[in-house]
Amino acid sequence: MSEHRATGSVKERSKVALNNDFLRNAVKFTTERLKNGKLAAAEEHGNWEEWRERGRQIRLHTIAHLDYYLARFVENARAQGVHVHFAADAADAVRLTMQIAEQKKAKSVVKSKSMVSEELHINHALEQLGVEAVETDLGEYIIQLAGETPSHIIIPAIHKNRYQIAELLSKEAGEELPPDTGILAGFVRRKLREKFLEADIGMTGCNFAIAETGSIVLFENEGNARMVSTVPKTQITFMGMERIIPTLDDLEVMATLLPRSATGQKLTVYMSVISGPQRQVDGDGPEEMHVIILDNGRSLQLGDPQFQELLNCIRCGACLNACPVYRHIGGHAYGGVYSGPIGAVLTPALNKNVAEWDDIANASSLCGACYEACPVKIPLHDMLVYLRHRKVERGSKDPLEQAGMSGFKFLMSNANRVKAFVKLGRIGQKMLVRDGHIKARIGPLKGWNSYRYAPSLPNKTFRESWKEIEQGLAGSLPELSNDIKARMERLMAQRTGGGKHHG
Repeated sequence: MSEHRATGSVKERSKVALNNDFLRNAVKFTTERLKNGKLAAAEEHGNWEEWRERGRQIRLHTIAHLDYYLARFVENARAQGVHVHFAADAADAVRLTMQIAEQKKAKSVVKSKSMVSEELHINHALEQLGVEAVETDLGEYIIQLAGETPSHIIIPAIHKNRYQIAELLSKEAGEELPPDTGILAGFVRRKLREKFLEADIGMTGCNFAIAETGSIVLFENEGNARMVSTVPKTQITFMGMERIIPTLDDLEVMATLLPRSATGQKLTVYMSVISGPQRQVDGDGPEEMHVIILDNGRSLQLGDPQFQELLNCIRCGACLNACPVYRHIGGHAYGGVYSGPIGAVLTPALNKNVAEWDDIANASSLCGACYEACPVKIPLHDMLVYLRHRKVERGSKDPLEQAGMSGFKFLMSNANRVKAFVKLGRIGQKMLVRDGHIKARIGPLKGWNSYRYAPSLPNKTFRESWKEIEQGLAGSLPELSNDIKARMERLMAQRTGGGKHHG
């Protein structure tokens, strides 16, 4: 995988993001809305967990037989007049794209949103060839004007608010535009309409490719991808090699899972199923269609027990919206094309030089929210633990961290030590606690309290409170207390294999 990595470590980039109030507020606001929308859509669906499992099984089966389904897709796509190319890496894909652009004597290209094209840095390559490349997704267009990369898989400009966007678009318009979303969108719509009509080539990504029909499927909400794939005479589609699904029936499952997980929508606004270039009976569509199937490190995961399930990802962005780390620092702090929990695993997995990306696995609380949000149940939290383990095994150890974990192990291995520590902590914290929080920026608290407050130790621990509750139950409701104890004993016996289940 070809990466133009951001400078500095993930910790240094995170500090920059945490000091940017505009970014933090914008990312927090939007991810909260998307996360709540997804939860509401899942609840309304009714049997969401069953569909998640269906989606997982489809992806597991497809990736396990990827060579078969890729071959079937290629055969059926070529039968419909599609030129199919295979690219081993980013450089290969760029070379193929440049050849097509030169053959067509292209002067301008319009693009719909494609994370694969971000992997290739195709805009830069086209620019060097003297070809104008214009992003037509509103978010992508905004960050192209800003000279930035996407901060989110599905909402590239999530880190910007309408005032910042108005400033960018005003420069492009040559006049001051108000921070009104309707007016700003109207300006972009008029501007891009000209670009659609002038373009020699349309470039798209590929949400899914259907093996049984040789079709590609595009999900979108703005209609720009449909314009990109119908108006220009030549279409180039970039497709990650894992984007295959076996049948049209499987598309129903993905069309249910992806929009609900991404934005909370029941259905995406536009879903285009494209089967080859324009035919004589068609009113529109490209005269020539190319699909470039990209490996770029993906095949490294095949057969790998730790990372093969990464190829199940359907790029919905739900894990980013659920992640407490991403929601504070945004996408650019991760340093690569893909951000959030999926990026923290995918980027080092796709790169052979994994040591260069070892630090981003630390940008996680390991809370498992990403797994709970994932519509195809990718165990990203387990993968992050494995990456951290691998880093330590390679000899990358922080002496202070090691000392801290050794101290933690010593403390937590003895209940009496824990009790003594808590008592000493309650006494020692008195000079630091203000309004129920510890706000001092000293020692280990310095980094944490730069952006939030540390909670103080409570007057009573959970264990102490539980003893009082248990005593109260024993005194007032002895039968209930005994029943609870009996149930707990049976549960513990089942877990340790020392007893039988009696209902």
